[in-house]
Amino acid sequence: VQLVESGGGLVQAGGSLRLSCIVSGQISRTFALGWFRQAPGKEREFVASILWSEMTYYGGSMKGRVTISRDNAKNTVYLQMSRTEPEDTAVYYCAARTTYCSGDECSDSNDYGFWGQGTQVTVSS
Repeated sequence: VQLVESGGGLVQAGGSLRLSCIVSGQISRTFALGWFRQAPGKEREFVASILWSEMTYYGGSMKGRVTISRDNAKNTVYLQMSRTEPEDTAVYYCAARTTYCSGDECSDSNDYGFWGQGTQVTVSS
């Protein structure tokens, strides 16, 4: 499974940004797709995940300000960010897992075996 993110960039605080992640390869193996982020000097943080059942999970400080969605026809997963804050500045990664998860299990980055290269999001104050 290969993942390629795009859509990162510079946004003013309070603005919106939509990240995209194109999924290719053995897509049928994936159980869930997720978005994580990592700021300089900080641990990787779970942002959101979406299962093939369309169930979604959110976590971390962005909960309530992001929406994860998927377009199966385009093999693409999106992360819509709104009301951005300077603290949202980070590299955002798209990831895929092939194993079952439910609830908090879907936030564990250790269980995602496939990762994109990341896309930088910078929020200016």
